[in-house]
Amino acid sequence: MDCAKYVLDANVFIEAARRYYAFDIAPAFWENLIQYATSGQLQGIDRVKQELERGKDELAAWTTSQFNSAFVSTDEEGIIESYSDVMRWVQAQSQFSDVAKADFANSADGWLIACAKSKGFVLVTHEVLDQVLKEKFPFLMFAMHFIYVMLTHL
Repeated sequence: MDCAKYVLDANVFIEAARRYYAFDIAPAFWENLIQYATSGQLQGIDRVKQELERGKDELAAWTTSQFNSAFVSTDEEGIIESYSDVMRWVQAQSQFSDVAKADFANSADGWLIACAKSKGFVLVTHEVLDQVLKEKFPFLMFAMHFIYVMLTHL
């Protein structure tokens, strides 16, 4: 029986570290992430890793020292092909400004979606869907067009 595999958005790590699963409160949470990553059930992408390391905090240190091998490169051929699909779809969405599209292209979001699409993973995020935004590309609206997304906020 195959188990679902997951790719995590940066906000999952950030929210957990800053709020309900802080390293000193819930070390087992972080140990389990490592265990699931080691078993191949969970991963991050290099662009999320870069985002986390910019924090210069305990999460950044953990990312580098404990979870480093769980971040895959977005330079893989399948991910790049899926990213091309993602960006073609983004550019075709006339309801969003060019600035919103450029911001999306410069973020890790499109790469997360491409990774999940390419590998058949479930994308886990804390993002909240807001369909009326025009100046910010709605990450979730797009992600749900291509892949299965697990929302951690109800």
